Amino acid sequence: MLSSRESEKTASGEQVDIVVPSLSMKDLLSAIPPHCFERSTLRSATYPIWDLFVIGSLWKLTTIADTYTVALPPAARTLASFSLWSLYGFFAGLFAMGLWIVAHEAGHGAFSTSKRVNNFVGWVLHSGLGVPYHSWRISHAKHHAATGHMTQDQVFVPWTRSQVGLPPLDSTRDDHLGTNVPETVQNEIWEAIGDSPMAAFVKCAFYLLAGLPSYLLFNTAGQARYPKGTNHFSPSSIIFSKHQHSQIVLSDLGIFLWLALLVLSCYHFSFATVFRVYLVPYLWVNHWLVLITFLQHSDPLVPHYRAEMFTFQRGALCTMDRSLLGDLGPVMGWLGAHATHGISETHVLHHVTSKIPHYHAWEATYALRERLSAAGINLVGRPGGWREVYRVMRECRFVEDEGSVVFYKNGRGVAAARPVFATVSDVEDSGVEIDKSD
Repeated sequence: MLSSRESEKTASGEQVDIVVPSLSMKDLLSAIPPHCFERSTLRSATYPIWDLFVIGSLWKLTTIADTYTVALPPAARTLASFSLWSLYGFFAGLFAMGLWIVAHEAGHGAFSTSKRVNNFVGWVLHSGLGVPYHSWRISHAKHHAATGHMTQDQVFVPWTRSQVGLPPLDSTRDDHLGTNVPETVQNEIWEAIGDSPMAAFVKCAFYLLAGLPSYLLFNTAGQARYPKGTNHFSPSSIIFSKHQHSQIVLSDLGIFLWLALLVLSCYHFSFATVFRVYLVPYLWVNHWLVLITFLQHSDPLVPHYRAEMFTFQRGALCTMDRSLLGDLGPVMGWLGAHATHGISETHVLHHVTSKIPHYHAWEATYALRERLSAAGINLVGRPGGWREVYRVMRECRFVEDEGSVVFYKNGRGVAAARPVFATVSDVEDSGVEIDKSD
């Protein structure tokens, strides 16, 4: 969590000093116990089995409970049945997000020591959740290699001042760091880009409901330098290399089979049955994915770098650990972490080294936090939930067009954080985990 001093500063509008890391990869990796890097195919396999068991049990219990609504008056029966299946959709979607995380882990090579096993598990699970496996794996590896890089990162890249339609920064009237912004300038920025609660709510709703398919199909919220028409389904997309053509085709085949099974299921069981049993949880999975990843990489206290200041390890630390659903209390916080295998709570570690399986990630995370704390770095943010998405959406409006280290500014051009440079250490740019043979 934010320290009490940081919380006081953000609440009062005072800027928080954020340390620009100078740690080497040796510094970071040496803090992690060696056994945390061990991968077990058998142990990894127990987690998707558990996820599927919970989802199946939820379906069975909901089906049984729904039969008891027959004795109710028509209106009450409809309401009771709707409520039961809505609860099923929510909790089934949460555990189905766990399946998504297992597939994502396989894409990083953390499920098994066997590349074939990783790719098989990842392709089956991701295809079953409507995600083109290799296409996502490849673009996601690029995201890990350039997290927080203004021109190389793949997703949740901040819009700049010019991209939101603001005039160039006038240094005689405005403050590049967003520290001392005159009220007249604040009002001008407010009038130009606004900060409407309704607009923020609509944007949040769009992100959470349609963010994933929009990103896959249209590169929404992706790298702005990519040409129009960039997507995850075309083998010729700028995202991919020529030698990856067959993998993109295989990913598309998985999506085709997924769609075919959906159509056949609707024909066999009825659309209503498929909708409540599969499609509602599927929509929740998309929602959780966007909510989790957005909050991992978006916050007024998270820096972004341009090329001259970027290193892999600085990029790896451009993210936050958050307790998913922790704002709803400890029980929901535990459930969120359990169902999604701690992906939100251990994400900083995941970016430092993505081949650690989630069942070792907790121990490794605590060890890494101790090393970061010694360097004055705190990367545990506020709990992740809908209120936090709304807050971050309103406070993270744009970054400046210039500057080697930039922080989000709000609708008045004020930034919540400013960079502080640590003593330079060994900052070799290493640790990029991309399989060159892919």
